[in-house]
Amino acid sequence: MDLYEVMRTTFSAREFHDEPVDDATLSRIFEKARFAPSGGNRQGWHVIVVRDQQTKDALSELNVPAAKRYIAQVQAGENPLNTVHPTKVDEATIAETKPPRLLLEPVRRAPVVLVVTVDLGVVASSDAELPRVGVISGASIYPFTWNLLLAARNEGLGGTITTLAVAQEPEVQKLLGIPRHYAVAAVIPLGRPVKQLTKLRRKPVEEFVTLERFDGEAFGG
Repeated sequence: MDLYEVMRTTFSAREFHDEPVDDATLSRIFEKARFAPSGGNRQGWHVIVVRDQQTKDALSELNVPAAKRYIAQVQAGENPLNTVHPTKVDEATIAETKPPRLLLEPVRRAPVVLVVTVDLGVVASSDAELPRVGVISGASIYPFTWNLLLAARNEGLGGTITTLAVAQEPEVQKLLGIPRHYAVAAVIPLGRPVKQLTKLRRKPVEEFVTLERFDGEAFGG
């Protein structure tokens, strides 16, 4: 596939056909994704390929606490799980909220699930001393994670980056034998999508690119 076509049509797939994803296909995906950049080129990623149904079921259940919180906050008109604007939703409301299957079933029903982890001992975190949520460490893992999905798209597959289970990271580590110094960056359900989207809704360039300054003139190239 043309690179630009892959970039414009890689969507968040959550429903899949039952057909398995074989090792040869995964090997091609990993072979291409490994060329992603990372801080200091340390390549601290480690991927766990999960096909066992009991393990997928357990991963799906670990989504539940954060899924309840997410939906309760959406229903309250909030931007869910945001650290800048703390939630006003009480814990009792969150506990009573029923999470939708859309947030749980992809991991349970996907032919294969990729659990992407990163060695925190090798990531670069140049924003560690700033009084805000750190984001720079993600530069050492999410280019690789996105490369996985771009390569999967080229293979006719789809998936999505899910992170709700990460709220229960110690349980994920215990389930999969992940060392404590490895962070869980993403849980990716992967398979052949039931429907392939080709027109994605995104903001136009002039809404998020400006000249010279944040408040500068909109870029019109």
